[in-house]
Amino acid sequence: MRIEKKDLLGLKDVSRGEIEGILETAKTMKMVLDSNQKKTSHLQGKSIVTMFYENSTRTRMSFELASKYMGASSANISASGSSVKKGETLIDTGKTIDAMGTDLIVIRHPMSGAPHLLAKNVGASVINAGDGMNEHPTQALLDMFTLYDKLGSLDGLKVAIVGDIYHSRVARSNIWGMKKMGVDLSVGGPSTLMPKDIEKTGVKVFESVHEAITGADVVMALRIQLERQKKALFPTVREYARFFGIDAKRLRLASPNVILMHPGPTNRGVEHSSEVIDGSSSVINEQVKNGVAVRMALMYLLTRQKVSGAAV
Repeated sequence: MRIEKKDLLGLKDVSRGEIEGILETAKTMKMVLDSNQKKTSHLQGKSIVTMFYENSTRTRMSFELASKYMGASSANISASGSSVKKGETLIDTGKTIDAMGTDLIVIRHPMSGAPHLLAKNVGASVINAGDGMNEHPTQALLDMFTLYDKLGSLDGLKVAIVGDIYHSRVARSNIWGMKKMGVDLSVGGPSTLMPKDIEKTGVKVFESVHEAITGADVVMALRIQLERQKKALFPTVREYARFFGIDAKRLRLASPNVILMHPGPTNRGVEHSSEVIDGSSSVINEQVKNGVAVRMALMYLLTRQKVSGAAV
C-alpha cells in the first residue's frame, strides 16, 4: 500500500481505503516498537525535518523517535530558534529547508491552513501535525488505530467525544475519519463549546455529557483549550469539571467494557478524574505508544515514492 498523494494535510479528503492501509501498516510498525531492537532501515537515506511553531510533547517526540527508529536523518526547527524571529516567512523557511534535500517536513502551526500553504511551495512531502483549529490528522489516525488494534474493527462502534469541541482540531479530524470508518459518533459538551451546524457532519449532538456517553463503547474527553478562547465560555473550570468531567460514576453510564481515551495533555480533575485516568478502562498511555507506530507508518508510506499531484 502507498499513499498516492504527496502530503497528509487532513482526513476530510482521505478515503476509507487509505485510512485502512495506514492502520494496517501501523500494525507492522507497532511490532517494531514491541521488539527488543527498535531499529529498521525503512527510512535509510531519507531526511526528515520537524517544524513546530507551537509547544508540543507527545506529537513532536513521537515524530522524532519514529524517524530515528527507522533510520532517517532528522532535524528540528522551533520558531523561537529560527529565522522566523528575524521576519522570514513560512514559505521562505520551507523553500530553504526544501533546498537542503529534505524528503519530508512535519509542521505544527497556530494558523489554520499553514501546512497547506507550505505543501504548495515545497517539493518535500508535508505532514500536518496540527494547524490552528482546523485538523490534527495524525492524532485522529492514532486514536482510530488504538481502537482498530484493540477491537479489530471500527464498524458500528459507538464513540462519544466530549468537551471543548469548538476549539478542537482533534475532534474535527476524528469526525472526518471515524465517520468514514463506520463509527456511530456522538459529541457532547456545553453549547458555548459546540461548533455551529456540527450536526451536518453526521454526528449526534448532546449538550448533556450524560446523554452523549450513555451506552458508548468508547468515551474520549478533550482538553479545555483556554489558550484559544477569546472570552469566557463557561463560568469556572471547577464548574466545568462538575457538569462535564468524566469520573467513575459518570463512566458507568457507558458500556460495561468502555474504552476511555484522551489525546493529551490531560488536566487531571477537569476532563477526567485521576481514578478513571489510571483505571482499567483507560488506554491513554497506549494511545501515546500507538502514536509512534502511526507516524512511522505515515513517514514510510509518504517516502516510498515521490508522486506529483494535489495534496491529500
